[in-house]
Amino acid sequence: MREIDSATIADTVARLCQEAAYNLPDDVVQALRSALDREESPRARHVLEMLLENAEIARRARVPLCQDTGTSVIFLEIGQEVHVRGDLTEALTQGVARGYAEGYLRNSIVRQPFSRRVNTGDNTPPVIHTEIVTGDTLKITVMPKGGGCENMSRLAILKPGEGKQGVSDFTVKVVEEAAGNPCPPVIVGVGIGGTAEYAMYLAKKALLRRVGDHNPDPETATLEEELLERVNATGLGPMAWGGRTTALAVNVETYPTHIASLPVGVNLQCHSARFRTAEL
Repeated sequence: MREIDSATIADTVARLCQEAAYNLPDDVVQALRSALDREESPRARHVLEMLLENAEIARRARVPLCQDTGTSVIFLEIGQEVHVRGDLTEALTQGVARGYAEGYLRNSIVRQPFSRRVNTGDNTPPVIHTEIVTGDTLKITVMPKGGGCENMSRLAILKPGEGKQGVSDFTVKVVEEAAGNPCPPVIVGVGIGGTAEYAMYLAKKALLRRVGDHNPDPETATLEEELLERVNATGLGPMAWGGRTTALAVNVETYPTHIASLPVGVNLQCHSARFRTAEL
């Protein structure tokens, strides 16, 4: 059994909150550059050039990539041989509060969602997803998820007979109806199977994959390629100003499901596809 102190976890989360807000991942930067090389529309090229310039300024000056520094979504992979000394949830919450304060990041979370909507003042509480895995390490991923793209999330419970075509049509419809709201070029996360809430979790988890990395299942990888082609064929383009690059990637995760169900979740990530990971 390996012991990890909760103070170490809080320190790590505080650091990850700031690093994620300031630094666009290298794979996303490269995907934007590749999109610029392919793009023909002058307006789309101008948008992509601005996004790349913005990423460089944010990295160099250590300022947020976007004024919306998001909901703090934390993914945990906890080794079953790990024991946390102290309160894990409290450590994660303290880490977010300190990271946002020290990094001068905008606080966007309101406590009572359906009435007074008073800001909590420190971007807490985070949204926490936990998986138990083998081993003696703790993997922490912090994803600051912006409101504009999160608002475009959609869930459908399709009839099983709708199959692959139904999944494809629903995904493209979500992107088309979202238009410029999620600040494209987007990364599209698609979760297929499980139950209603698990499909939505898979869709968000799919956003953590590096741009260009496909699902290891060949059939699912083919679906990803087909969906990316269909999404980019919509012609929405960067910031929905027209162009060839509406999405940088479509990532699909699947899970077995009930014989009478075909749940499909779609979660869109904006061009500031921010997250940072640490392993303790």
